[in-house]
Amino acid sequence: MASLGELERAVMDLLWAGQEAATANKLRDLLAQDSAAADGIAGHQGKDLAVTTVLTVLSRLEKKGLVERERGTRPHRYQAVSSRADHTADLMHEALGSAPDREAVLARFIGSVSESEAATLRKLLSKN
Repeated sequence: MASLGELERAVMDLLWAGQEAATANKLRDLLAQDSAAADGIAGHQGKDLAVTTVLTVLSRLEKKGLVERERGTRPHRYQAVSSRADHTADLMHEALGSAPDREAVLARFIGSVSESEAATLRKLLSKN
């Protein structure tokens, strides 16, 4: 699973936060409204972000399998394929799968979580 660039991450954050599919224009407007986030995107001022740039990002995200475009609508509307939690779990599983010493990675991870997170892990593991 490919990592996300700053603008890709900002667009995904908006799609994950939204309750429905959004057009590129709507996403561009939302990016412009969140000037703190938009100003943090390398090379982009939120209010100066072109809708074509957002469309390019959406196309890349679609190729990565992270968003889908609703067919038969004009303008096209986009939505996240999976939830933020599912995406994060996929990234964690991929990282673990690429490690030569999975036990060491798991030990390091468990050592870095808070006590409440560790309790949640114990509870979830006891269910499976």
